[in-house]
Amino acid sequence: MLEAQIARSDLSKMLRAEAQKLGLEAVGIARLSDDANLRGRLAHFLSENRHGDMDWMETHADRRGDPLRLWPEAKSAVVFGQSYAPPEDPLDALDRRSNAAISVYAKGRDYHDVLKKRIKSLARSFAEKSGNDVKVFVDTAPLMEKPLAAKAGLGWQGKHTILVSRDHGNWLFLGIMLTTAELDPDESVSDHCGSCRRCLDVCPTNAFPAPYQLDARRCIAYLTIEHKGHIAPEFREPIGNRVFGCDDCAAVCPWNKFAGAATELKYAARAETDNPPLADLLALDDPTFRLRFAGTPIKRTGRDRIVRNALIASGNSGDRTLLPAIEALMRDASPLVRAMAVWAAHRLANTCELQALRQRYQDLERDPEVAREWQNTKEDQAA
Repeated sequence: MLEAQIARSDLSKMLRAEAQKLGLEAVGIARLSDDANLRGRLAHFLSENRHGDMDWMETHADRRGDPLRLWPEAKSAVVFGQSYAPPEDPLDALDRRSNAAISVYAKGRDYHDVLKKRIKSLARSFAEKSGNDVKVFVDTAPLMEKPLAAKAGLGWQGKHTILVSRDHGNWLFLGIMLTTAELDPDESVSDHCGSCRRCLDVCPTNAFPAPYQLDARRCIAYLTIEHKGHIAPEFREPIGNRVFGCDDCAAVCPWNKFAGAATELKYAARAETDNPPLADLLALDDPTFRLRFAGTPIKRTGRDRIVRNALIASGNSGDRTLLPAIEALMRDASPLVRAMAVWAAHRLANTCELQALRQRYQDLERDPEVAREWQNTKEDQAA
């Protein structure tokens, strides 16, 4: 028994040493077990349809709520965290209305690629030295990373449901290695949110029905990244100039004051993603979109949705110099883009300009979504 305990301790030390060499700043270990509370929270979230378009959450709900259903032989979860803390306040970008605000996590290389490669390297070494089986996941399987990270002692889930670390604030990318090894677990961290509710109060769309609960259907990150359809009118103005994601609730957390800027250069902002001018995004066709955002998380959202979001941001910008670019998109191949071009034009153009636009593009009203946006402009003008 003592030899087994020593072996587990040595394995844990080896994992942490290897992780440090690979630039993984946070490591925690959780013993896998049935968690009825976790399953219940997930079931409630899904029963309220708070997952929106993310049907995959419901499809694999049984495995998502219990890692042992994903891999019954697994005994431990090793959770790795890598900081992507920004060097400046990301909310400053919201004041530059003619530029797109892009979430911090998406400005550099896609973390899925960077983090998974490093954890796989570590996992191979661990498997060879320990003789145990391993599987690596970086947002690539129905695993609830944040609850596992909290159980492994990396932090706690704040009132905004994001993992909060005492060392790295709200800025940790997470990856998980499941293993058949029985490792000594770390102690979980108690909740340190206290009476603070800055993350709840800052949300522009009131996406938190209660502390520790999120309604994705109202979340700007979900709307601009995951939502495939037209964004409801009630959310368009609150979106402001956020074109990909939203950092508001994470950025206002007081625990960020302990987080130093990330040292991993692969996560540093590129010129193409560092809150670019909206005019640049409005000019994107599919090939230039793919070229501009290759290797970043933005690419998977696709050109049409990014231009949809850029048109909403343009409508909120007050920048009338964008009107020619907006008009050019009224005959875009994408119905998402055409409808939002009408909405954006309505926000920036005067009455005479709108009437002229409607005459020039009268044939587009056969598209029901475009017709609906034109009808909204008529109603607003009448009012």
